[in-house]
Amino acid sequence: MTGRFEVSGGSVGGGLLVAGTTSDAGKSVVTAGICRWLVRQGVRVAPFKAQNMSLNSFVTREGAEIGRAQAMQAAAARVEPTALMNPVLLKPGSDRSSQVVLLGKPVGELSATGYFGHPDGRTPGAGPYAGRREALLGTVTDCLQELRRTHDAVICEGAGSPAEINLRRTDIVNMGIARAGRLPVVVVGDIDRGGVFASFFGTTALLSKEDQSLIAGYVVNKFRGDVTLLEPGLEMLRGLTGRPTLGVLPFAHGLGIDEEDGLRVSLRGAVRESVVAPPHGADVLRVAVAAVPLMSNFTDVDALAAEPGVVVRFVDRAEELADADLVVLPGTRGTVRALEWLRERGLADAIARRAAEGRPVLGICGGFQMLGEHIDDEVESRAGAVPGLGLLPVRVRFAVEKTLARPVGQALDEPVEGYEIHHGVAEVNGGQTFISDGRGQSLDGCRVGSVWGTHWHGSLESDAFRRAFLRQVAADAGRAFVPAPDTCFGTLREEQLDRLGDLIEEHADTDALLRLIEEGVPQGLPFVPPGAP
Repeated sequence: MTGRFEVSGGSVGGGLLVAGTTSDAGKSVVTAGICRWLVRQGVRVAPFKAQNMSLNSFVTREGAEIGRAQAMQAAAARVEPTALMNPVLLKPGSDRSSQVVLLGKPVGELSATGYFGHPDGRTPGAGPYAGRREALLGTVTDCLQELRRTHDAVICEGAGSPAEINLRRTDIVNMGIARAGRLPVVVVGDIDRGGVFASFFGTTALLSKEDQSLIAGYVVNKFRGDVTLLEPGLEMLRGLTGRPTLGVLPFAHGLGIDEEDGLRVSLRGAVRESVVAPPHGADVLRVAVAAVPLMSNFTDVDALAAEPGVVVRFVDRAEELADADLVVLPGTRGTVRALEWLRERGLADAIARRAAEGRPVLGICGGFQMLGEHIDDEVESRAGAVPGLGLLPVRVRFAVEKTLARPVGQALDEPVEGYEIHHGVAEVNGGQTFISDGRGQSLDGCRVGSVWGTHWHGSLESDAFRRAFLRQVAADAGRAFVPAPDTCFGTLREEQLDRLGDLIEEHADTDALLRLIEEGVPQGLPFVPPGAP
């Protein structure tokens, strides 16, 4: 790939924006697939999403917090993720407010109105970014420009739909960034939901003439059946809009990529929907994950689900813990709220009974904090002093400064690494060391009997540690479960990313995609009335 664009400040690489008719249309999958397909062609490619709203986040090597979907896309592109790839991250704390993370660092908590602003132009709210989302356009375009300067191509992902006409004035992630960067736009639609032709046409027709001039084509996602039956509709769509369909991607079971939000265990989905690997030992191991409010980084349990013979499910009732061999309390953006939820549903008492019986419990990040004796929170919930579940000798104080780190250590005599994203600071006053530096110095977490807690997300992706932990869980649970000796989570992830690249290579018009990336927006794309109101 040799296409470069001359702009003020020098030449930049090519680019493309992947938008969608709706949320969850498949933008993340298509973006990752294009990245993997391009890098296999020898193209230096990077992903980009100007603004992301997600509780699934990741920490880069330089200590910046970005969406996990962009970290996954960076892996697809075989590059190290950086804050440039996701300059604005919104982490919901309720239905009406979110923490704003700018260039990897939290800068404040804002209401939706404070961030997006009133349609009539009024901008209530507090903080340096209140009601001024459009002011961030300069920041995100600078990040995009830097990525384009250092890569042959940048594949951008939109958010929601570009036809959200109530938000267009301050849009920085869909047509706002496309227009600023002169990016051709490909719109993805999920045909499995139905109405994909109307969605493509309506999305285009609701955009202004200037925005429509960037819409270069469509991609149908999750198609089942004989594609020849779809072709007459695709031809009619081209006649109505003047734009081609650049790919029809088949429904692919168990792709297992990191999602922005949702309640799906990605790699377990792959095992459940394809050939189920039998357990390596005589028994299966059942894992119940408490589906706490504002659950964050539920991808932590994907590595458990990838193990043959491990059955993972999300639960929200106390009786669903009865047959579980391991209960996991995951991370959450609302530790105090999650504690209240556990108590209201009887889950707190059920977990306490498990601990008294010596049955395994694991808390990760917010889940670890809930297992402690006491929480002092004047930052996240502002609830002040709150009693924890009392299963670990830990007291937690919420600090204003967020801990963002990529630590390494040792646990159960095996190497382990992870990443930390938390305001809570844990004071451990007893129990056994969970994660150490290998020389006897505790690094994180605590263990009392069969109750374990750590702030480290992603620790279960360390294969040797995961196997050692599961052996201990099986012993405590009295199960004849044996972890498979050769499960490599990193290899499974690579295989899934290659599957995404294969989808693009085999089912998209790659020549047309390359032309868009190298040559930019096609000239003379017709206007589809009525346009934006």
